[in-house]
Amino acid sequence: MSLVTKRSTLVSESSPTNAIVVGCCKMFENLTNKFEEIFSSLKKAPSLNEKQVEEGLRSIRQALLEADVALPVAKKLIENIKPKAIGQEIVRSTTPGQMIVKIVYDELVQLLGDKKSELNLNAVPPVSILLVGLQGSGKTTTAAKLAQYLEKNNKKKSLLVSLDIYRPAAQEQLKILGEQNSIQTLPIVKDQLPNDIARRALGAASLSGSDIIIFDTAGRTQIDLSMMSEIKELKSTLTPSEVMLVADSLTGQVAVNIATEFKKAVDLTGIILTRVDGDGRGGAAVSMKFTTGVPIKFLGVGEKIENFEVFHPDRIANRILGMGDIVSLVEKAAEDLGEENIKKAEENLKKGNFSMQDYLTQLRQMKKMGGIEGLMSFMPGVSKIKSQMDKAGVDEKIVTQNEAIILSMTKKEREDPKIIGGSRRKRIANGSGTDVATINKLLKQFKMMSEMMKKMSKGNLKGMSDKGIPPELFNQLK
Repeated sequence: MSLVTKRSTLVSESSPTNAIVVGCCKMFENLTNKFEEIFSSLKKAPSLNEKQVEEGLRSIRQALLEADVALPVAKKLIENIKPKAIGQEIVRSTTPGQMIVKIVYDELVQLLGDKKSELNLNAVPPVSILLVGLQGSGKTTTAAKLAQYLEKNNKKKSLLVSLDIYRPAAQEQLKILGEQNSIQTLPIVKDQLPNDIARRALGAASLSGSDIIIFDTAGRTQIDLSMMSEIKELKSTLTPSEVMLVADSLTGQVAVNIATEFKKAVDLTGIILTRVDGDGRGGAAVSMKFTTGVPIKFLGVGEKIENFEVFHPDRIANRILGMGDIVSLVEKAAEDLGEENIKKAEENLKKGNFSMQDYLTQLRQMKKMGGIEGLMSFMPGVSKIKSQMDKAGVDEKIVTQNEAIILSMTKKEREDPKIIGGSRRKRIANGSGTDVATINKLLKQFKMMSEMMKKMSKGNLKGMSDKGIPPELFNQLK
């Protein structure tokens, strides 16, 4: 019997494709909408007095509490903001509203952790990472996600090891996840105790050349002495570089309390928040670092194995305040497109060339990145953008419909849409299951986008609105 098992298969496609994009933005949706309302009124005021600032701070505090942010955390944030927000620099500023937004942003970043917290992988391989948490928090799935992330981003080969001998089929579940995603797993030996499995894993990892061992520990429905005792014993045996709590963000302040208890017992080095894609409040994320002193290192933003994000405090603060997250959007686009396609797109843009085939590529990229909603959720003024979309009657069906229309065109038509006359429009409409009016809309939309691309190629971004999506785009979609 080999020391490790491995099989190459495709990643499951059963879960939503847009989770990685939409997930993190969804997490703070309610809080972002509230903050955008608050700051909108503050920004409009040519000057601000102490009373207006006080009212704004009360609204911010209320918004935080409604988002399930812990009361001590909300109070501390307001305490830090207040003296700066009513200072002379605000009074004298020509843009007092903007300055308050900057103050709130700076304090949020500090609250969330100042900067991203890197994994400690500097120990002599194989490096041990211990995942802990309650039952049902998503530890097993997170173990596989972390392994894939480390292989993709750090070029590290991981060995997955289940130490859960209590939950039925827990070890088999991790084995299947490993097989589905070409990740090594430790063969299952019946009736072994967690400590014995851990020791066997250390030897297996050394022989197989694994850089990292990710240990999935047993959870309980609640924190108890036996679980903590077992984790302490495992920690002593393994001397892990990282002991990370996997916590369900949907549980809000319960997750914060759980993190506090684990911190007391086993000295956590990091936190991974799961099910972020279903959390519209985000209170746990905002409260965790301040309450526990333990940094959030990753976010689980969907069911698929690639739905896994690094936690960037500055980017999260931007999202919370409705300022968008263009950096993450660009990174994700670059990741999905690939270097070769990016270079090709840049060359076409420089030449001012934008074909219907390029538009098709953009549409497919948009679908891959979460569709219209997913893409726009990274833009500044997300609530304004959504409002514009609703008024224009824009939804995800448009992307799929336009893709079908372009696929019904010939190669020549995609390269030169100007040749698409009446008879060609009828043929394309029949082929795509639409009508000529819809074809006309797409061609108008394409013409407008082509002109925008030409402007961008010349470095002329005039007319590109910083307050939402250019109205002319939606006019063409109506």
